[in-house]
Amino acid sequence: MGRGDLTNAEWVQLEPHLPASGLRGGRWNDHRKVINGILFRVRTGIPWRDLPGRFGSWKTVYERHRRWSADGTWDRILHAVQAAADLAGRIDWSMVSVDSTSCRAHQHAAGARKNKPRVAKKRSTPRHHRPDEGLGRSRGGLTCKIHLAGEGGCRPMSFLVTPGQWGGAPQMIAVLERIRVSRPQGGRPRTRPDHLGGDKAFSSRRNRSYLRRRQIKHTLPEPKDQRANRRRRGSEGGRPPRFDSQTYKRRNEVERTINQLKNSRAVATRYDKRAYVFHGTVRTAAIRFWVSAPDPRDTPWF
Repeated sequence: MGRGDLTNAEWVQLEPHLPASGLRGGRWNDHRKVINGILFRVRTGIPWRDLPGRFGSWKTVYERHRRWSADGTWDRILHAVQAAADLAGRIDWSMVSVDSTSCRAHQHAAGARKNKPRVAKKRSTPRHHRPDEGLGRSRGGLTCKIHLAGEGGCRPMSFLVTPGQWGGAPQMIAVLERIRVSRPQGGRPRTRPDHLGGDKAFSSRRNRSYLRRRQIKHTLPEPKDQRANRRRRGSEGGRPPRFDSQTYKRRNEVERTINQLKNSRAVATRYDKRAYVFHGTVRTAAIRFWVSAPDPRDTPWF
């Protein structure tokens, strides 16, 4: 077993959720070897053609990753391992925090064709495919942004990839609506945390109304301009939002989640041209955290 490969304990958690066969009745090549190759590339960020020979053909590894990113296989695997973790009591629903992080796009990530890519079995637009490919141009060049929600155990619950110039506050609702943890023993999937934390950038009337409507307690500091505008309006401005400084200290959990996620070099720097492939890359890194030791802060796999 090489450095960064799946351990036996991790493979036991992951294997039941993998596809059983390939296209047209054929059989997949060894799942474990191919997934180890995908994890190696996600961790190191090397070009696919430079994968070590112990993982087999680089094209097989790449095509498996691209296909699973397009047809939603990585999404289903992530939801399955999250459901298993929730059943074992490993998800800390007491506090879920939201934040965003920018990722510089390598020059190899630019220049994707504008026509619709062809996907195995279907010639439809893949999931998470964006006409803008999730790339935005800023003063520093091409960038993309990952908006995510992380639970108290520093694991990502859901995320969204957008161009780099997009703000985090308008994406908060979309990120929260992607939290959906099924319950294998029966019942509706859980979609609502007990408490939500975020910095003052997420404080807006739209976001607070959404959280109140869903009865989600939240700790979002009020910016100075919003505070001044509320006071200027007098009684029409309403009461000041409740803020607990002790609860707000837990917002560092999502910062640590981002830090762990960007330890994967293919996440910290985007090398994938297609948005749906990069989305699958982030999903793969997230899946590794969920099948790792109970607390990834104590046992990093890098």
